[in-house]
Amino acid sequence: MLENIEVLYHSSIRIEKEKVIYIDPFRISKNYNDADLIFITHSHFDHYSPEDIEKIKKEDTVIIAPKDLLNTIIRDGFKEENIVSVEPNKNYDSKGIEFKTVPAYNINKQFHPKSNGWVGYIINIENINYYISGDTDANEDNKKVKCDIAFVPVGGTYTMTCDEAAEFINEIEPKIAIPIHYGTIVGTNEDAQRFISLLNSNIEGKILMK
Repeated sequence: MLENIEVLYHSSIRIEKEKVIYIDPFRISKNYNDADLIFITHSHFDHYSPEDIEKIKKEDTVIIAPKDLLNTIIRDGFKEENIVSVEPNKNYDSKGIEFKTVPAYNINKQFHPKSNGWVGYIINIENINYYISGDTDANEDNKKVKCDIAFVPVGGTYTMTCDEAAEFINEIEPKIAIPIHYGTIVGTNEDAQRFISLLNSNIEGKILMK
């Protein structure tokens, strides 16, 4: 299930399956210009990075992002017909890829307020549900998620800590859990390793960031 899936850096994910999909591209190392779909979880610079989007987009790339980013994305050169503006708790389809949005927000800090309408995504590819949680704490909305593979932040400060992330994953019980949002701005490789060590035995933890 993890073939052709990479965690490139921080929370930046590349999935090459039916389509080439990027989530929150950040500090992309070279010009790929191969993205069919780009998913953005929210507007913070380490998740919406125009200079990195330039390295992966092509003529017909579709970008998917919360509504508060619409005018910014148009200003940065996307045609409106290639933008899917999303809001939480909705189902969508773009280029034959079905996905739904999950609210992403903090409950004990104010970096990511629920009122902003920022999101995580459950992306269905080849009948496998990939949950990319975005910058979030465990909350009453995302604890309802059902998925096969979950990408979850473990760095703390702005999101869940590694301990909180493991508790969250043990509750929603995906088959595989992958730590993200560590190793640069916040969080360490040790946080990722501890996260893996705290998972229940029925959940496989995998570190994909090189």
